[in-house]
Parts: sequence; C-alpha cells; structure tokens
Amino acid sequence: MNDSTTVTPSTRPSDAVTGMVDHVLALAGTWTRWDGVPAHVDDRVYTPHKAIRRVADHLVDHLAELEARLAGEEPQPDHWHASATTTDADRAPFTAEDLDEARSRLTRLARIWANRLDALTDDQLDHSPGSGWSFRHLALHLTESTYYADAVGDLS
Repeated sequence: MNDSTTVTPSTRPSDAVTGMVDHVLALAGTWTRWDGVPAHVDDRVYTPHKAIRRVADHLVDHLAELEARLAGEEPQPDHWHASATTTDADRAPFTAEDLDEARSRLTRLARIWANRLDALTDDQLDHSPGSGWSFRHLALHLTESTYYADAVGDLS
C-alpha cells in the first residue's frame, strides 16, 4: 500500500483492511474522468468497474472463508473468474453514481471486516481454526487488493 497506510506486522488487521479500502476509494474518486481506455497491466486489462468488482470480490471471498472456518465448516471454493475476465459491464463509463455505489459497497464491506476482526482475540487472529492462513495473515493479504485500483491509477 502507499502513502497513508503502511502495513507492518504490528498493524491492527482491521486497520489494514479499512486502510486498503480508503486507498482504493481515494483513487476511485478520480475515475469519473476515465477516458474509456482500459489499462493493460501484467497481461490483464483493468478498468474502474473491474477494479471495484475485484476488490469487492476479494473482500467477500475471504470473509466467507473466515466465517466458515469460525463456524467449523469447510469454506466453499470460490468460482470467480477473477482478473482474467473483463466483462462488458467492466467497460462501462464510471460515473459519479458508480463512485457513490462503490463507496457504499466497499465502506460497508470494510466495516464488516473491521467489526469481525476487532471481535477476535489475538489468539484467534494468530491461531485460527481450520486450514489456511491465520485470520491476521488473511486480513493483511487483503491489502494486496490495492493492486487492482493501482492498475487503473490516479486519473486526476
């Protein structure tokens, strides 16, 4: 992540997730100026809508994993097409209304994550049930979602 949120091993997991979303939404605030030309990064195509979709999907996917593991269930595998697919909807203009929707969606998802993570003890964060990363590691992994927004960049 950049400027305002530096993630270190001592970063509170909830702060890492909300900081990531703040970073994404700060960039998204410039995307109403998007000229319709997708960004080509690492053999993939990125647009404002795709970046928002991928961040939201990443948050939902790992939240479902966390909740399943806490409930003692095996997490459902995801079936996202991920960043390999760019849909017609991804190529649509990114309007002020789209920005408002993105702010509502991602802010709420970040708040759900923060509330859940803050309710867990350090032991639960570091020695999480089920197989996979610890919940602390999972939260820090979510910060990698800035990649999608950074691919589109600041369009100021």
